[in-house]
Amino acid sequence: MDYRQRTLKESIDCTGIGLHSGEKVHIVLRPAAPNSGICFVRSDLPGRPRVPASFDHVLDTTLATTVGIDGCRIGTIEHLMAAFFGLGIDNAVVELDGPEVPIMDGSAAPFVFLIKSAGIREQNAPKRFLLIRRPFKVDDGNRSIAIYPSKELKITCMIDFQHPMLRNQTHELTFSGRDFTRDISRARTFGFLKDVETLKKHGLAKGGSLDNVVVVDEFRILNEDGLRYKDEFVRHKLLDFIGDLSIVGSPVIGHFVVKKSGHYLNQFMLRKLMASERHWRWVTFESPEACRENRVRIPVFGRLEPMAA
Repeated sequence: MDYRQRTLKESIDCTGIGLHSGEKVHIVLRPAAPNSGICFVRSDLPGRPRVPASFDHVLDTTLATTVGIDGCRIGTIEHLMAAFFGLGIDNAVVELDGPEVPIMDGSAAPFVFLIKSAGIREQNAPKRFLLIRRPFKVDDGNRSIAIYPSKELKITCMIDFQHPMLRNQTHELTFSGRDFTRDISRARTFGFLKDVETLKKHGLAKGGSLDNVVVVDEFRILNEDGLRYKDEFVRHKLLDFIGDLSIVGSPVIGHFVVKKSGHYLNQFMLRKLMASERHWRWVTFESPEACRENRVRIPVFGRLEPMAA
């Protein structure tokens, strides 16, 4: 049972392109002290401003999740945050010299590889879990997120787009680090060919290409290699949800039923949920025995040693 906090063993870096900005970005992941959380640092700005990865610092949810403070912004954080959550990383510093986390291949898998390559270190402090106590729901037309008490973290995600390849897809994940890495982390972001020119006219998707986005026209997938999973579209929406959920700052124990949601509704749900304290409580466990006594199955995040070369 992985009830202690985690950080990286050592720093690691990479360079990539921002999906929406189209700018080249260098990013460094560094270890951080217990109870410090995930924090972004803009190394290219005067004073190297810091922005906590927190739901109350979310500034924009247009096609991605952007956090910021005092004029400093960091966009498209959700894939990296999903990788941190999936591997149980509680504390890290993310330094970058641009306004957006690089898109890499459009999934969380490159970030999972980076984190495992750096190695994962257990810390001498217990994780804090958000335990759902009562059912909770938010609606936005035909979109919704419902949350139910559960002994473990489970996410049921559903999508239904007006497209023959994206109709009525559902995927359910009973969370573990292994299942996240194997079944969710490699799912790529996707978009529709008919929307590309409109997005670029509005200053978005400047860095998008078939190398980092699954593109579909009216009937088919344009990427030569096709899909990584038969239902890659809904798995990517589940990945996005995990990335957005992660900025609550702790692993969550509950069952989420996510219907046709996106970044806006994900963040709206978090703000409403955290403002309604009767629906949840914070819990910590000092030992595996304490977990069993509370009849809670906390997530198993996986191995601590670095990935083999």
